[in-house]
Amino acid sequence: MIQQNKKVLGIIFANMHDTLISDLTKDRTMGSIPFGGRYRLIDFPLSSMVHSGINNIGLVTKSNYQSLMNHLGSGSEWDLARKKDGLYILPPFGHANHGLYRGKFEALGGAWRFIAASKAKYVVFSDCNIISNIDYKPFIEAHIASGADATVMYARRKVDENEKGKCTVIETDNDGKVIDVMCEARLNGEFNVCVDTVIMESEFLIKKIHEFHSKGLYSFDRDFLQKGHKDYNIQSYCYEGLMMHINSIQQYYEANMSLLDTNIRKQLFIPNKAIYTKVRDEAPTRYGFSASVKNSLINDGCIIEGTVENSVLFRGVRVEKGAVVRNSILMQETVVEDSRLEYVVADKHVTITANHPMLGSKNHPIFISKSKVI
Repeated sequence: MIQQNKKVLGIIFANMHDTLISDLTKDRTMGSIPFGGRYRLIDFPLSSMVHSGINNIGLVTKSNYQSLMNHLGSGSEWDLARKKDGLYILPPFGHANHGLYRGKFEALGGAWRFIAASKAKYVVFSDCNIISNIDYKPFIEAHIASGADATVMYARRKVDENEKGKCTVIETDNDGKVIDVMCEARLNGEFNVCVDTVIMESEFLIKKIHEFHSKGLYSFDRDFLQKGHKDYNIQSYCYEGLMMHINSIQQYYEANMSLLDTNIRKQLFIPNKAIYTKVRDEAPTRYGFSASVKNSLINDGCIIEGTVENSVLFRGVRVEKGAVVRNSILMQETVVEDSRLEYVVADKHVTITANHPMLGSKNHPIFISKSKVI
């Protein structure tokens, strides 16, 4: 067992999948996308690392990260506001020929000194497009026991029609060694899908960062996994717990709506393994005499005077008298006047004025961008 995993450094990439759901990342990073009524996507890998004893974490940013910085603050909600170790923001750096970084290894090119200064023996790095509550300790221990150059985490799941070309699929032998890799795989069926969580020895990682920089290589999946699995000992680790991928607006919608299922919430929000987030001291939700609410998640600060069914409402949402909201996700400070919404994803500060119904479908929810007035 690794005592408090003091020899492990965590690295989280906040922007790595922004282009997959550009509607939601136009003005923010992937890590700061709101989720589940009160959380941000960064909360899940960050909380998982903290619960696994990883208390030295670097956050690699790229662009549009102001809201992420506002959310994280000093890191106190995650017990990372410390004199030694804690949460470090690793800002973007310019590449002489290509501008900001294009892949993980190019991003780490600006962070290798931070990795070396940590004196950690191992580095775990993760992205922000996964909703899960992971215990990293067995993952770390499996890597150490194997003696591998790297260990990649995967989940056995069906590749969704909407995410063709958006995931990396691996094949392993009977001992768990990676023997084949398909990037941006256009497949149908059940496969071993990488969840963008990897562990390496820091010395090996720094060596690869410098080597890849000298060769003009930058992609972890293509340049390390796909091209290098025959040259390196790359092991795999199957995660069998609840894991939801956010690779499209459709998957984002489905992941939020799945929280209406009690069994899903129990698997994600585990006793003694809370998902931490920024605390906001707001008044409780107020329900008017005409309010009707069924099977919904309603967060604090809301005012409900209309009908809400099978929906997720973030903080400060107002549903006025006569309004009907069904099967929808309404982010912070959204206002719905006397109108009808079904299968809608509304970003922050949206206003739906009276007599302007918005009717999407389960497989094609309507998205309304931030601060729009309809």
